[in-house]
Order: sequence, then structure tokens, then C-alpha cells
Amino acid sequence: MDRPTVVLHGHFYQPPREDPWTDRIRREPGAAPFENWNERIAAECYEPLARAGAFDWLSFDLGPTLARWLEGERPEVHEGFVRGDRASRARLGHGNAVAQPYHHIILPLASRREKETEVRWGLRDFERRFGRCAEGMWLPETAVDMETLDVLAAHGVAFTVLAPHQVGDVPAGGVGRIRLAGGREIAVFIYDGELSHGVAFGALLDGRDAWFEALRTAAGREVPFVALATDGETFGHHHTGADRTLMRVISRAREGGEVAIGNFAAALAAAGEVPPVTLEEPSSWSCAHGVERWRSECGCRMAPHLDLQQRWRGPLREALQSLADGLDEAYVELAPGRFPDPERAVETLGEVLGAPSGLEDFAARAAREIGGGERRDEALALLEVARDRAAMFTSCAWFFDDVAGLEARQVLGYAAHALDRLRRIAPERAEALEAGFVGDLAKAPANDADLANAAAVYERAFRSGAGVAVPADT
Repeated sequence: MDRPTVVLHGHFYQPPREDPWTDRIRREPGAAPFENWNERIAAECYEPLARAGAFDWLSFDLGPTLARWLEGERPEVHEGFVRGDRASRARLGHGNAVAQPYHHIILPLASRREKETEVRWGLRDFERRFGRCAEGMWLPETAVDMETLDVLAAHGVAFTVLAPHQVGDVPAGGVGRIRLAGGREIAVFIYDGELSHGVAFGALLDGRDAWFEALRTAAGREVPFVALATDGETFGHHHTGADRTLMRVISRAREGGEVAIGNFAAALAAAGEVPPVTLEEPSSWSCAHGVERWRSECGCRMAPHLDLQQRWRGPLREALQSLADGLDEAYVELAPGRFPDPERAVETLGEVLGAPSGLEDFAARAAREIGGGERRDEALALLEVARDRAAMFTSCAWFFDDVAGLEARQVLGYAAHALDRLRRIAPERAEALEAGFVGDLAKAPANDADLANAAAVYERAFRSGAGVAVPADT
């Protein structure tokens, strides 16, 4: 048989940390000696990988919100990702880059319309960055159900990547297909769980050659394809020196000739007919209970040794969903007259969300098209409402253990900012929505002795009223 193909995949993503009002990241003392965690992780991981040319060989997905920060703050790193995709296309005929939904939300917990919006926005952002259509899409936390796969397929996505426990039977070749409604189907690659776990948690990073030997053993099982998938931040941030270990593995694979380094799209093109598999749904790679980590106290948490409860997870999601419904109703009523086609305005936001001054330019064009330049600020406010409404469901808020944590406060900030922008157009509606939201947040108990619940977290961090909602930069 031909040399087996190995795919080394990094999922590159960071929770968005920008202040919604200033679009700047506030100082984060825990990231010292760096100003914030984005700066620290860039220095430890993204910059060394880009300098080494890792993205020429490493399959990757790059979260759009992280890509936006890199494009503005570390353009040379952003260009390293783009250049790596071009190099792999020249070598393999298919690029290393894989798309992501625009926001890192748990798609099985979203409505079909929300799924479609996030997938569409992510695909448009990918096209702007990489200059081509995406062939595959990585799902946040690999969280999946049949409707999510159907949305991907309906938008032209050919494949996604899942953990071994997310399908009924792992196909021998590492790739299968799932039949969907309306005659559609989608390919699913299954990464090697043992190999991926060994790299993610460091067991294969301790010895100089342990990772490569494990990779060679996996590839020697008379299979045409082996995939490893882990957080991209594994390489240098989670594990010091793992960026150098990765490059040694790539170098040995290239020089030894025993395996070929490929990517998912090229492997799919070479696979021919692949067997059908069944999906375990809903499921994810980071919750043993499906997707309960993002809506209930399922037992999955970051610090099981600490006496912290997560009963707040369900009430927080319910409060945000109720607010989202109210913001949707406000948009439907207020957008006509401010956009030529209000529904299309939301659909096409993905083309500009990640671009510098993208929203401002989009709003200005909409105002000119309806012949009312004075409506530009109102159109911009509504676009920000639509963006913030989607960002409120960023998964990191539920992944960690406390509703008073940085990640939960970030999504509360999106909610506060959406209300602040709505207040500029419909102040009474905004006040009513905020009052209901705060009441719902009171049902989400906090762990902090000084904070009774999520309502107290919200009120302490985000004071009500236009012009005073910006959190203190402490």
C-alpha cells in the first residue's frame, strides 16, 4: 500500500476578550508579564509557529474572533496562517485551513436559524481571509447533532472532524459519511483518540521522540489515514517547548519517508467511496454528557477539587435566550427603513465582521442605499445589536466553573452593550428588556460570597444607562 497519510490538526481559538465598547482588551493581571492573555499566548505559541513555517504542514482551524485580533495586532502571524494555507494548496491541491462558525457557540443548543447564521458568517469570513471557499468546518467543542451537519452540508461544507466516541463505529479508514435529509450527506473524519490525548495532555511530549514513534506506530496499522487533533495552543502555551517538538515531528516525517503529511481535504479527495457511519447526538469532545456542560450542572468542570456549584448554567442560558428573543423582535420592528433588506443585512454580516471598520462601512452603505445618510448611526447600532446578540452565547461562559468568572462576564458584557445600543434608538424598549434580563439573572446563583447571583455580577460590572456602561479599566 502507499505511504499512510497523517494529519496533524490544531484547533486555534481564544475566548474573545475585547471590551465591547472600546474594542480593546483590558489589562489581565493573570497574564503577567504580558498585558493580556492574547499577548501572552501569541508570544508563546502563535508567533513561534508562524516563524517556523508550521502552518505549511499543520492542518488548522482559526477562530474568526481570534483571527480578527491577529490581523489587527499581529499581522505577521495572521499572514503566517494565510501563507501556510497557500503553501499546502500548492503542495497537495487542497489547503490546510478549515473554517469555524463565526462565534464559538454550541450549535446543537442553537435554533436552525442561529446555526445557519453562524455557519454563513464563518464561511464568509474564511473566504475574505484565505481567498477561497472552505471545504471543511471545525465545530466548536466538536459539538454536533444531525441538524448541525445538515446546515453544514446545505452551505456546501464537505466535511467536519469528530472524536471517536461521537460515532457509532469508527471506520477503519478514519473517515465515514453521514446521510442527511433531502439526499445530502457529509464526510466526518475521526481523529485518533489515544494519539490526540497523548499530545494534548503531554504524555507524548516528554520524550524527544515519543510523539513521532507513537505516530509511526499508529500509521503502521495497515490504515491509509491517521489524524491527530488538539488545541493549537498546546504547542507552546499549554506545554512549553511543544512548538519545537511539533517541528521535530514534522521534520522527521518529511525526511523519513514512512508517512506523508497531508490535510483533511486532500485525504477526502483521495479516499474514494467511504462507508456510512451513525452519529451519536448530541455529543462533543469536552463533555461526557453530550452538551450538558453548556446548560446544566452535569459534573464536568475545570476544578473538580474546588467546592463550586454550576447550578447557574441553566438560568444563565435561559436569561440570555429570553433577552435574545427580545432583541430579535426589536430588530424586526426597527430595521425596516434603516436597511434596504433587513434580513439580508444580517445574513451578509460575515463579510465584514472581521474586517477593520467593517461594520461602520456596512452601515454607511446601507444608509446611502435608502437615501438617508442621517440613519447611518441608527443602522450601525442595530448591526451591533445583531452581532452582540450572537456573541452572547460564546461557549466559554459555560465551560468554566463560575458565573462571576472572566468568560461569563464577557457574555454579560455583550448583553449590556446590545442593550446600550438599542437604547439609542428605542430607550423604553431597552429599559424593559434590561429589567427582565436582570430579573432572570437573579435565578443564576454565584459562588462568590460577595455576589448572590448573576444579576449582582451584571450590575457590578455594567452600570445601566447610555454613556456609563463602559466597565472601569482597572
